[in-house]
Amino acid sequence: MPEASPAIAAAVIVQDGKLLLVRRRVAEGSLSWQFPAGAVEQGETFDEAAVREAAEEVGLNVQAVIVLGERLHPSTGRLMGYVACDVVSGEAYVADAGELAGIVWATLDRLTDYVPNGFAPAVQDYLTTTFG
Repeated sequence: MPEASPAIAAAVIVQDGKLLLVRRRVAEGSLSWQFPAGAVEQGETFDEAAVREAAEEVGLNVQAVIVLGERLHPSTGRLMGYVACDVVSGEAYVADAGELAGIVWATLDRLTDYVPNGFAPAVQDYLTTTFG
């Protein structure tokens, strides 16, 4: 029997009223802009994986605050864990040029330009609360 795909941890990073989004070099389904994210490795929690992926993909040292929720992603069918993270240090940049084509700090009024189909309900609730 084939092994199930590993779960994906996504780092939801809001700083100075903006949400960090990354654009993958290879789109996953219909997704082009998304959160810094990657596979949860053996023995890792969603929190740990989200912190590691933020460092690997965008060069930020972040601290996990809370797991916002989990769901099977409607486009990819993968188990997703969404983790709200605070920036501890660093400036976001394309740290993994093999994976990422770009990054953007998006303001609330521009989120639908990047993510037209919206976010997971738990993430949307968090963003609505965080952005006021």
